[in-house]
Amino acid sequence: MKIVVIGGTGLIGSKVVGLLRGKGHDVLPASPNTGVNTITREGLAEALSGASVVVDVANSPSFEDQAVLEFFETAGRNLLAAETAAGVSHHVALSVVGADHLSDSGYMRAKVMQEKLIRGSTIPYTIVRSTQFFEFVGAITQSASDGTTIRLSPALLQPIASDDVATALAAVATGEPVCGIVELAGPEKIPLDALVRSYLAATGDRRQVIADIRARYFGAELDDRSLTPGAHPMLGAIRFEEWLLRPSGRG
Repeated sequence: MKIVVIGGTGLIGSKVVGLLRGKGHDVLPASPNTGVNTITREGLAEALSGASVVVDVANSPSFEDQAVLEFFETAGRNLLAAETAAGVSHHVALSVVGADHLSDSGYMRAKVMQEKLIRGSTIPYTIVRSTQFFEFVGAITQSASDGTTIRLSPALLQPIASDDVATALAAVATGEPVCGIVELAGPEKIPLDALVRSYLAATGDRRQVIADIRARYFGAELDDRSLTPGAHPMLGAIRFEEWLLRPSGRG
């Protein structure tokens, strides 16, 4: 079947494309780099022609509150309208575990709005809420850095490797729509401050991590439930310490 991956040239999207092609599907990686733009609608109708499934893993180029909201709203409306016109039978979207509990974060508010658009459409869907990717730990570190110290919440999270995210998305895309939310997480819960300490040790970074329960995570204050899934999530297999040993894991 024909599957279109929106954001198909990015970190997650390129992996999903490879996995689905390996299963024999006709897969189109759609992004501005390939002439498909969900904001301007350039090439969108042509890309979706004959598609049975759309997997949306595109992300906003800006995390500024208003910009990220406008991105997900505009892209979401344009994509869902084009899918309706093309007769797409399954819309798969990648979202974030805890998005509806972190309203102080502009990014999370934008993801909640994106989910609302999906639920309001007539297209059968599956929303896959994932925990934070291992590959995002470097950005988390920089966001909390103040010179030689890094101040982070000790709240638990359950991060996951991008390879495991892609595997789960490929499985969902070739399955039946659940018309609801599926949660996806890594194999173990880790305090955020401890996660970054491990990352710094692996990369030879001597900055000090300070645990602070009031430290904000991209604008939001955390507790142990903020970034961890509910009961019975799909689980990845790759552990953080294992990922750190890979050549790509410390980049």
